[in-house]
Amino acid sequence: MDNWVKSAKISYKRWSNPELRDETDFVGQTDEDQTTDNEICTIASAAPDSGRAESASSCGSDKIEETFTVDEALEAIGFGKFQWKISLLTGLSWVADAMEMMILSILGPQLHCEWRLPSYQVALITSVVFVGMGISSPVWGNVSDKYGRRVGLTISMCWTLYYGLMSAFSPVYGWLLVLRGLLGFGIGGAPQSVTLYSEFLPVKARGICIMLIAAFWAIGAVFEVLLALWIMPTLGWRWLLGLSTIPMAIFVSFCFWLPESPRFDVLTGRREKAMETLARVAKENGKTMPQGRMMAYKQGDRGRIKDLFAAQYWRTTLLLWFIWFANAFSYYGIVLLTTELFQAGDSCVATQGAKIEPTCSLECKYLTSADYKDLLWTTLAEFPGLLVVLLAVDHIGRKKSMALCFFMFSLCVLPLFACIERIALTILIFVARAFISGGYQVVFVYTPEVFPTENRALAMGTSSAMARVGALITPFIAQVMLRTSVYLTLSVYVGVSVLAGVASLILPIETLGRSLQESSRDQEAGGQTTSQSNGTTDSTDQR
Repeated sequence: MDNWVKSAKISYKRWSNPELRDETDFVGQTDEDQTTDNEICTIASAAPDSGRAESASSCGSDKIEETFTVDEALEAIGFGKFQWKISLLTGLSWVADAMEMMILSILGPQLHCEWRLPSYQVALITSVVFVGMGISSPVWGNVSDKYGRRVGLTISMCWTLYYGLMSAFSPVYGWLLVLRGLLGFGIGGAPQSVTLYSEFLPVKARGICIMLIAAFWAIGAVFEVLLALWIMPTLGWRWLLGLSTIPMAIFVSFCFWLPESPRFDVLTGRREKAMETLARVAKENGKTMPQGRMMAYKQGDRGRIKDLFAAQYWRTTLLLWFIWFANAFSYYGIVLLTTELFQAGDSCVATQGAKIEPTCSLECKYLTSADYKDLLWTTLAEFPGLLVVLLAVDHIGRKKSMALCFFMFSLCVLPLFACIERIALTILIFVARAFISGGYQVVFVYTPEVFPTENRALAMGTSSAMARVGALITPFIAQVMLRTSVYLTLSVYVGVSVLAGVASLILPIETLGRSLQESSRDQEAGGQTTSQSNGTTDSTDQR
């Protein structure tokens, strides 16, 4: 693995002299294995540029076999046919998530007219979904860390499909709020698709592949706008809600194919099951498994939130929570602002408050074909946003990529303070959405990389919950505060995104080229050092 070559050199030697046993500690082997005559000794030597020739050696025993880790198995198997299949299937859950989120900016104006709702009730339709997601995201993360990624993702998608269909039959406003809130509870498990997918990827492919699966989000958002353009003028919003569940229905129909993460199986003591899964992946990819026996990790408690605040993780956790919050707050803010600003007409008039006064909260104005087309153009910004980040994420790193996206978003929002025409407005929103959507996907790459397997799903869940808090608040800024002051509204979005850019730069760990950690006992990457019995060694990515 490339990142191991940079930081440490691992070699395996078979010792025949029993007197050498007492000089080192046994690692990666069971007690009964240590009673045999032949032993495998793992030697971790410091990087050549560390200025020393120090090394730490550890011996385990095995008569004829060498050991390998899940990381080494995935590197040997590589990226192939299996990963393409699992990316398509997990991508369907991403399409479903995007469609349910995109529908919020379309449903609000329609129900504002049809049910004569005031602006705060329109905002509640959006916020109640994010309340459900915020509550459920840590729950699904805990389920995925304790019972498996496949279990958490499948149950959450089945839940979402059921309540997505039921919300299409909502008779009154109250029922719609309840059913959309329950749907939001299910969508909170969608990020676990990234957790599952990332644990099947080799190091070199991980950044690009997780960014590519994010393309399914863009596809879902665009498809929802096209579906609305076709359905809304003729069949109405109920049919739109019902037909938007199609990707979820396809995912649920094929979810039986999904395997459990081999990393999760190894960590929970099911080494044989993990070997079966890896053998299946190797067969589909046309590769061979490494020779020997898979190394088992010492089992510990999984899915404990206090582990996110351990000494080596608490700063990362808090900064990431704010970054997730800012990402969702800004992303959904620009999505909702798009329809609001388009409906307001000329930006000069809007900034003077002529068309968006609070007294006009019951004024009915349906989205027109022109509004849908402009919404489509701004939604297409998801694709160039992904392209920009794809070029950056493996070259300048995860942290700088996130910061770049936040700062560029701020720069694109600033001109909205001035009087601009609709074409310029559309272009600025397009570029702003491109960067903030790209930044949103980078944080999905970074979070699974920085936390270990034993609480990776919980970290994704709690981070997603913080994102939902941001998404919950943003409708009241983009749809309510906007009617009072455009300047104040835009200032809030610029301020939050600038702070998030700074937070991205001061994250303590850069995960570019780093293998996934299996447990909190693995040393944290980033050049940290730990004291060993025979000296101090570079502990980056060592087990």
